Amino acid sequence: SKMPLLSVPKEVAVGTAMLGIAFATGMLAGKRYPSLIFGRPSGMIGRNSPLRQYILDHSLREHPILKKLRLVTADHPWGRMMVSCEQAQLMANLVKLIKAKKVIEIGVFTGYNALNMALVLPDNGRVIACDVNEDYAKIGKPLWKEAGVEHKIDLRIKPAIQTLDELLANGEAETFDFAFIDADKESYNEYYEKCLRLIKKGGIIAIDNVFWNGKVLNPRKDDLAAQSIHSLNEKLLRDARVNISMLPVGDGVTLAFKL
Repeated sequence: SKMPLLSVPKEVAVGTAMLGIAFATGMLAGKRYPSLIFGRPSGMIGRNSPLRQYILDHSLREHPILKKLRLVTADHPWGRMMVSCEQAQLMANLVKLIKAKKVIEIGVFTGYNALNMALVLPDNGRVIACDVNEDYAKIGKPLWKEAGVEHKIDLRIKPAIQTLDELLANGEAETFDFAFIDADKESYNEYYEKCLRLIKKGGIIAIDNVFWNGKVLNPRKDDLAAQSIHSLNEKLLRDARVNISMLPVGDGVTLAFKL
């Protein structure tokens, strides 16, 4: 069957065109920066190329408190779970581009990406931040407050599926502008389907780790995470409800634009 043509608001169409720049950026590489800055490598970006440092030197505009949170997160044993800086900056730019007010984040960790998005939301904007581990979020919460955006981040400590179901039950279907999915990979398809119901037409769902360190190329039968991500990647290619762009940024991110 024919793939759907782009039929989304002007702002989103412009944003899609801009993604060529993000794609090119993702193909490049750097030097001397810790792996935390880029998160999990995609397997397409050399860790030691001087181009990686060039990218960060010439594109990263990191708020001072974002930098503080990144450095605090770097000291955490699971610091590599943080969304890469250049990817978080792209997410925030997209949120701002489409004039988003309501955002869902599934998988918060210490809240670097949530803070990035909250900084560009209007004062009455909200990030519904879903996680099951409050200890990680407690690392970022003081810095959300220091940045003056704590009131924009509604942290829900419970299984994300439960929060998404509650939002749907409260009549909030098609009221959100943007969703970011970065939690347990085995539930990715369910997260995607519920977010698709919650997102407005013209809204964006960003799905992280779609490369899964390259394991999606030949997912083992016993690797449920790789199997789940690969299955969703194949589904998204044929999903007539959205237009997509898969970008080699961080560990790979797919942007799904709801039609």
